[in-house]
Amino acid sequence: MKRRCSLLTIVSPSAAKPVGDFPAMLTQLLFATLFLASTVLTNPIVGRGKSVTLSFARHLNFTGTVNILQKDQARAHELKTKQRNILHDKIPTSAAFGIPATNQAVDYVVNVGVGNPPTQYSLLVDTGSSNTWLGAGASYVITDTSIDTGDLVFVEYGSGLFIGEEFLDQVTLAPDFVISNQSIGVAELALGFDGVDGILGIGPQDLTVGTLSPDSDAAIPTVTDNAVTQGLIDTGLVGVSFEPTNSLSVTNGEISFGAVDDSKYTGSIQYTPITATSPASFYVGIDQSISYGSDSIPILNSTAGITDTGTTLILIASDAIAQYQQVTGAVPDSSTGLLRITPAQYDSLESLFFNIGGESYELIPNAQIWPRILNTAIGGTNDFVYLIVADIGSLSGEGLDFIDGMTFLERFYSAFDSENNQFGLATTTFTNAITN
Repeated sequence: MKRRCSLLTIVSPSAAKPVGDFPAMLTQLLFATLFLASTVLTNPIVGRGKSVTLSFARHLNFTGTVNILQKDQARAHELKTKQRNILHDKIPTSAAFGIPATNQAVDYVVNVGVGNPPTQYSLLVDTGSSNTWLGAGASYVITDTSIDTGDLVFVEYGSGLFIGEEFLDQVTLAPDFVISNQSIGVAELALGFDGVDGILGIGPQDLTVGTLSPDSDAAIPTVTDNAVTQGLIDTGLVGVSFEPTNSLSVTNGEISFGAVDDSKYTGSIQYTPITATSPASFYVGIDQSISYGSDSIPILNSTAGITDTGTTLILIASDAIAQYQQVTGAVPDSSTGLLRITPAQYDSLESLFFNIGGESYELIPNAQIWPRILNTAIGGTNDFVYLIVADIGSLSGEGLDFIDGMTFLERFYSAFDSENNQFGLATTTFTNAITN
């Protein structure tokens, strides 16, 4: 017989009650922290052999682009400044997977089964975090495979946070791809995650250190780590395929654990080492420079940053965005928060070149703009062209000076090889697509 674990309704910090056997003082302290912070689907495709691929879905779920920019900047700030108890300053060996996903313009989500029989949850796919959790939307259903560890789990994302209990449970990515005893955070309170059930964290395992209480020194194996350990896949390789779209919601991507999907890219994948520069080194971090146009005008000198499926825009340091504005003639738009240019300026827009690991990746003018058919959906007008390159909110030199978000990854195939501590990119049939 199944029992349903419901979300806790919070009236105020003083009204919060302890959950399970957690100490009352610790619970009240954490809920007080949360109160202060609050003031600031698809069908799986079974993989061949030792791999699995799932589809992604893109979902447009926001009230305006100002919210996208603010969310991305808040996330960038949190990624750079968050204090962690890191066990060792390197990315551990982890696994890989493959799953279809739905692109929402803000988030890519994938359906994941939890428990036995499995309940389906719509989870954001996030390479910038490593905890997997649910309860922001649908409640956790306890089954015979659910084990309460007695730990409290708390993760802050800058643009959101959650607090709850840690369970170990069965996670189903495909009918014949079932991970046992996977750590699952069950949210008692979640802020900033409307329209989804939680997060599937696939970043480096070290990011989980410090998220549990009282086991604050423990590192939580990710779904990819456990898939390797349990023999479901042979290698810690994660391949991600996104595609640009001008639809509000569409299934247009996939994630592969244990292998890359060679049908999704052209040429070969070129790998570069994960950067040694902190704090980018704690994530899927790389070194890159950016130049503009046929004259190779410098926009961002070689520096460290990250690739991140949890960020929508391409964010670059404030001094770099000033240079980008100068060469494009873009001005800030008060309605959307993004930079904008006129249609005439768009006709003169040139490519950006991302120089990564000795390779140059061209972001054509069409790839630098928001889909014009969706201008009004983000609070804009048909009079302007809105750019998806934006200000990270700080000057370069902080060790995380750019984020290549979803709008960048939609134009390339990416791979995170945690066992060899490297990140790869390849061109696709959509690299030069004129969809916007």
